[in-house]
Amino acid sequence: MLSFIHLLRFKNIVFLFFLAMIQIGCISKTSSQFHYRPPEELSDGLTVGSLEEVGLDSILISEVTRKIQKGSFGEIHSLLLIKNNKLVFEEYFEGHKYQWDAPDYLGESIVWDGTMLHDTKSVTKSITALCIGIAIEKGFIKSVHQSIFDFLPKHQHLKTEKKEKITIEHLLTMTSGLAWNEWGAPYSSKDNPMIGIWFSEKNPITYILEAPMLSTPGTKFSYFGGSHVLLGEILKNATSMSIEVFAKQYLFKPLGIENANWSIKYKNDIYEAAGGLELTPRAMAKIGLTFLNDGSWGKKQVVSDDWIKKSSTQFRNNTGIEIPGEDLGKSGYSYSWWVDSFSVNGKSINLHHALGWGGQKIVVIPEYDMVFVSTGGNYNSRVKQFKIIKKYILPAVE
Repeated sequence: MLSFIHLLRFKNIVFLFFLAMIQIGCISKTSSQFHYRPPEELSDGLTVGSLEEVGLDSILISEVTRKIQKGSFGEIHSLLLIKNNKLVFEEYFEGHKYQWDAPDYLGESIVWDGTMLHDTKSVTKSITALCIGIAIEKGFIKSVHQSIFDFLPKHQHLKTEKKEKITIEHLLTMTSGLAWNEWGAPYSSKDNPMIGIWFSEKNPITYILEAPMLSTPGTKFSYFGGSHVLLGEILKNATSMSIEVFAKQYLFKPLGIENANWSIKYKNDIYEAAGGLELTPRAMAKIGLTFLNDGSWGKKQVVSDDWIKKSSTQFRNNTGIEIPGEDLGKSGYSYSWWVDSFSVNGKSINLHHALGWGGQKIVVIPEYDMVFVSTGGNYNSRVKQFKIIKKYILPAVE
């Protein structure tokens, strides 16, 4: 039997142990709290500022950041805010790299930072469309109303009376009329045509163009990544430059974007111009800021203001579209940019945005002179960034 002294010593040890656990818990809780710091000035062309100087409620922004850290919105890898032409918020979080053959497409777990390239998925489509706009402005392409077969000399044997009527504009707006059931099968399945390309022995352009016609071009929207693979090939044949070279010279270089990677190419040196681009979130923010400023970057008109207007105006028949996995409701579609509006305190707020699978977003909000950028890893779960915008970001505007 323990003596009284030994019992007392035992109780003291137990007490000190629990006291230490409480202190560790307090330290852990304190370390997980978010403390806002303005973005770092990197001399990369982005002007930085603070939430306070642009009139954004730092309490609301800090609250949603803590919730992101806790995983309340799934897996978010970065969140950036531009207001009044200033980058005022930039945070990175822990998450997974994309891996096609991993469970839920989640590969290696890392802590993301601003130096890392991130897959943009279908944000690539919106950037490919901007390149087409620049090519038209530079005179490489005469008009969006030209037949796609004007630029596909090696595929004239696939031109039919109906398919010849498909124009560049139909590809930009996903109204080509070609059969393409991309939203009907997961991206891990050969039944998804974007994956089926890889398992086909055919040239990717042939694979896409051999699809049957289901509707008259321009009459019906159908989500169609193959359209932007075609646009990449059209751009190459019109300019004698790959989309990688063209984008670098005419879009990325003027914006001071030095790190971009077109990471996916099919055989025959054909670029996956629908979802194969990797960028840093800051580079994505520059694209959004250029869109917000009617195509200009500083004193340079990088994309024509007319093209930006068309990219922010819903194309006829492209309405009432429900995007799988998004918390948006029904959306409209323009020249490869999505078009939406939210109601905040009875006021209708227009949004123009580039969306990529998993939570890759460039959201332009003209009424508030704001750009929202995020990346994520919600490839097999619901994307919730628009909940963040509606519940926290827009109400934070004072």
